[in-house]
Amino acid sequence: MEAIRQLKIAKNGYIIMSLLFVILGICLIIWPDCSLKLFCTLIGIMLIAYGCIKIVGYFSKDYYCLAFQFDLAFGILLIAVGAIIIARREQVVNLIFAIFGILTLADALFKIQMSMDAKRFGLSLWWRILVVAVLTGILGVLLLIRPFDAAEIMMILVGVSFLFEGILNLCVAIYTIKILENRRPDIIDMDDFEKR
Repeated sequence: MEAIRQLKIAKNGYIIMSLLFVILGICLIIWPDCSLKLFCTLIGIMLIAYGCIKIVGYFSKDYYCLAFQFDLAFGILLIAVGAIIIARREQVVNLIFAIFGILTLADALFKIQMSMDAKRFGLSLWWRILVVAVLTGILGVLLLIRPFDAAEIMMILVGVSFLFEGILNLCVAIYTIKILENRRPDIIDMDDFEKR
């Protein structure tokens, strides 16, 4: 029961953070001229919370073991980046687009690999994760190469990437995290096995 509760916490946290990324993305698209310092503080807090959820998910007993397979290291990285963004807001402002580009691209690459694993598991909607992950990866590359000089246009691009990151994580949470209430333990009864 404790394992199921932990998995529910991880899945619900994943969904909530995905929705927050979608909301933040929409806000940045609508209001691209927001204060970068406020934005850095807000995103730092979100990254720390998201990293904690990823770590909880990694230690949960997910049925397919897909959604959280890379989340220990990535969760720690998100917590570290979030803390650095909050502590060093003044210095980070100049690097913010590259930081988000790297994080977005890395997460998209992990999700592309996860979609291939989901296909091998026989999950029918694996291709949706793949499509959204590829689009999210493209946005991550755009943030890295910074094709626009205007800060407002780049903030809109960040908003679009957060929107896609949220949609991607929502797809992963819905399609790959399965909670089985009546799952039997993974223990083989050798006497029963020999009778068969």
